[in-house]
Amino acid sequence: MGNNALMDLNMAGVRWELSENTTKQDAKRTPQQQTLIPGKDENKPVIVPPSVPITLDTVKSMVMRPSDIDSLVRMIAEFNHPLRSSATNVVLPNIASKPNGLLIITDFPSSDDDLSGKILSGPAGELTDKMLSAIEMSRENVSVIPLLFWRTPGGRSPNREELDLSLPFVNKMVEMLSPKIIITFGTLSTTEIAKTNLNEFHGHEIQTENGYTIVPMYHPNYLLLKPSAKKDVWTALQNIQNLLKNR
Repeated sequence: MGNNALMDLNMAGVRWELSENTTKQDAKRTPQQQTLIPGKDENKPVIVPPSVPITLDTVKSMVMRPSDIDSLVRMIAEFNHPLRSSATNVVLPNIASKPNGLLIITDFPSSDDDLSGKILSGPAGELTDKMLSAIEMSRENVSVIPLLFWRTPGGRSPNREELDLSLPFVNKMVEMLSPKIIITFGTLSTTEIAKTNLNEFHGHEIQTENGYTIVPMYHPNYLLLKPSAKKDVWTALQNIQNLLKNR
């Protein structure tokens, strides 16, 4: 394992332990040849102290290292986020193989996402695919990024620290993908990415300082609970389709 890989794992909060099992080479050594740590019981494993707690500055430094999407996704998969221990799976983004300039940033993973390890799965995922199909698109050309890559315990709202330790990965991925239009699915995604209120700006274009066009939209889960809102979503989708054609 190279120095860069070791550095990334260390910065990600990975703890290293020496195994209690001896190697063949160790077994051949005499007690005098084996290295002992003064003051330590030679029959007990030596535990390397854990690395420093993960901080926002640490994460920001980490995301500067990957030079491509695949490397960034691998870093996310290995990252020791505080929610990782309680989640079933790391929910990685869907990266379009044939991107068309449209990117979806959605809220934190659902229970279906947590079980499958795929973002927007289950009934919400089926509805998402139908929405994309209605404007002649699919996940093959539309990337989908979750705001968090780990489900919160019981599906509660994530706290500020949990979001802050995930957002640098999201922002770096947006920078790499450089989309023409970003759809924010759901209240939290709209608040964090578009910095605005979903109910007030649903379907409206928002221009950001860094040149992105964001269109907030209701989350598919909301549409499953309130089918009457699908009409507003259909209007927004048609607008997005026209925007992409004119860019």
